[in-house]
Amino acid sequence: MATPYLQFWEEEVSSTQDLARARLGSLPVVVAARRQTAGRGRSGAAWDTAPRALAVSAAFRRPDEDRRPFSLMAGVAAAQAIGGIRLKWPNDIISGGDKAGGILVERSSGVVVVGLGVNLWWPDPPEGVSALRDSDPGVEALGPIAGLWAAELFELVETEGWPSEEYRALCDTLGREITWEPDGAGRALDIHPDGGLIVEIDGRRETITSGVVSHVRG
Repeated sequence: MATPYLQFWEEEVSSTQDLARARLGSLPVVVAARRQTAGRGRSGAAWDTAPRALAVSAAFRRPDEDRRPFSLMAGVAAAQAIGGIRLKWPNDIISGGDKAGGILVERSSGVVVVGLGVNLWWPDPPEGVSALRDSDPGVEALGPIAGLWAAELFELVETEGWPSEEYRALCDTLGREITWEPDGAGRALDIHPDGGLIVEIDGRRETITSGVVSHVRG
């Protein structure tokens, strides 16, 4: 049975994350917007907005004991809703080899807020940034993507476990030489059952659970 939720569409907001959290009541809440004036990424980093972009956040309640990797689950939901994308561990949406979007998860006291920001069209993007479409799909494309992503995410949240095999198949990080902050370097081997990234460093294996990862281009 599909999860019932409330969906709000806004032309411009400061942050869909903050608004979704504020509007959360007895039902999950989804807030989507064309523009954010104070959008943020991991660790509070600013989020640049493309000429045609979508920001959408889903707020819902889960017990603190539920430690599944919601950022990876949201990536799988994005791939199911959008199609034609790849994922970079732990929270990037990749199109054409560059970053076209990102996922942000914030949780506190039984409340989880999962945000997705994607560039749909950007004729002259900054270096290392891409978009999902070669031409402007129009504002009418935003609502269906937001709705499909939210529905896919809620279905995964309500299903036991998480789709680790689907994530592995979508993850461009696996098999690559990578670096990570502050000074790590190695080869990405696999995804741990809890969502961490298993890496090989000088013949030994370790698991990274968070942090900024960069692919070494070769």
